[in-house]
Amino acid sequence: MTRCIFEKRFAMLVLASAFSGVTFAQVPPPPLTKIEPGLEPAIRWKWQVEPSSPADWGLPVFIPVAPALAPNAPQTNPVHLSPSGRPDTYVVKRGDALFVIGKRFHVSVDRLKAANGLTTNLIHIGQVLSIPPADIVPLAKPPTAGHAADPATKDAQELETLTLQVCLDRAGFSAGPIDGANTPAFQKLVALFLSAHPDVPDTNALLAKARAAAADPFTHYTLRPEDFRFIAPPKATAVSAKTPTATPSTKKKKPAKPAEERPPKPTFADLTSGRMLAYRSPWEFVAERFHCNEETLRKLNPEIKGQPAAGTEFRVPAVIPFEIEAPLTPPLQPVANPGAPISAALMDRTRLEISRGGRLIAVLPVSIARPGLRGEGSWIVLDAIPHPRLLIRQDFANAAPTPTRIYGRETPTNATPTPTPIPQERTLATGPRNPVGVLWINLAKAGETTPLPYGLHGTSIPDEMATHQSFGGLRMANWDITRVVRLLPPGTPIEWKQGGPMIAAPAAHP
Repeated sequence: MTRCIFEKRFAMLVLASAFSGVTFAQVPPPPLTKIEPGLEPAIRWKWQVEPSSPADWGLPVFIPVAPALAPNAPQTNPVHLSPSGRPDTYVVKRGDALFVIGKRFHVSVDRLKAANGLTTNLIHIGQVLSIPPADIVPLAKPPTAGHAADPATKDAQELETLTLQVCLDRAGFSAGPIDGANTPAFQKLVALFLSAHPDVPDTNALLAKARAAAADPFTHYTLRPEDFRFIAPPKATAVSAKTPTATPSTKKKKPAKPAEERPPKPTFADLTSGRMLAYRSPWEFVAERFHCNEETLRKLNPEIKGQPAAGTEFRVPAVIPFEIEAPLTPPLQPVANPGAPISAALMDRTRLEISRGGRLIAVLPVSIARPGLRGEGSWIVLDAIPHPRLLIRQDFANAAPTPTRIYGRETPTNATPTPTPIPQERTLATGPRNPVGVLWINLAKAGETTPLPYGLHGTSIPDEMATHQSFGGLRMANWDITRVVRLLPPGTPIEWKQGGPMIAAPAAHP
């Protein structure tokens, strides 16, 4: 009995330490055990970065135009939006029901009825309904067997974490793809933000600040026809020749559950055949626009099936959106201010910390694209290349063969690696799914002006960049690199550092 009580108290102590100011050992980045899809045959080739032609930015797709209303056509009622961007009211249309409306706006039928003073489920066409704030939508996977948790408590904690992630992201402290997960890396991010903002003493104060800025951490986005300039058209699915013909049967078969439609992983041929490497689906487009991964976006929008069309409304994190259609025209970098110098540090190979006048102003996740890349001392920031494309610089070279021993002597070998010829010049076009993303920042060794073969750049796999090998050097999510370039003047020093023990944020008191 005593042992059981002790174990429970010890477990509570461990859980309470998550935000109690204790230190944690640094967790090294996971090994790059996989290769970015499509790059398998070319991962060791050497590429050079070049600017692309403005004509290659955007796909030549037809953008449908909504038909104009006839002069005497009835006007639709205007939609009133709340400060968070979601509608406050809704006009009932033919075919609507409270259940359908509630599912659309993530609100229960009971809450809809309470907000509108309804005692029954009856509604009529033209009726204006008030839409209350959205319910909590769980994002995490259900607990495994034997580890049941209180769903209400878990959902509330997850919503708090997501609210903090949105607030910090808007302030330039990025947790990576927003997912509501309270990981050690996110705890470190919270601690760094609090250390740079003495007016916010602990996580409770930070959460209150986040809620004051946006009561709802979600907003809504409607997919536009012009968005499809950056989304590749779906490929036609070939019908298998072995499909059996229909035969009469006395047994009734249950209708097959529709599978989740996702485009296949790209091949090297896919990456080198087009003039723009666009998003593979509308899901990818919306997820990157609002700084989350596709899994989170799908969980926030379970009612959206298949490939969304123009006019589809998504529930999304209320971050400052990454607008891929915004022009990246020079000058992208600011002018250096000697009175408030900018400096940066790559910490523990996992995050970039940017300071102005000695004060931390931004923290963003970074991943090393090549396993063997190591830093020494410091670099300096040079110029930026928007909308880059990649070209082969020289042939891939095989490693020299290992000598064999015959009668105790090594057989002579050719010490020079044998080049593997490339049949033709290869180009990876510009686009958000280029391996180095939408922007490349040249780096040089301190005191030099010659660009290094690696730089600071975007990525095509923001939610997998910590585990997959790729090209380039130091990669970030596209939404982060386009913010970073606005902070780093040419000549900014970047120091390679290994941080000390990870310090958790001050405790949040109940």
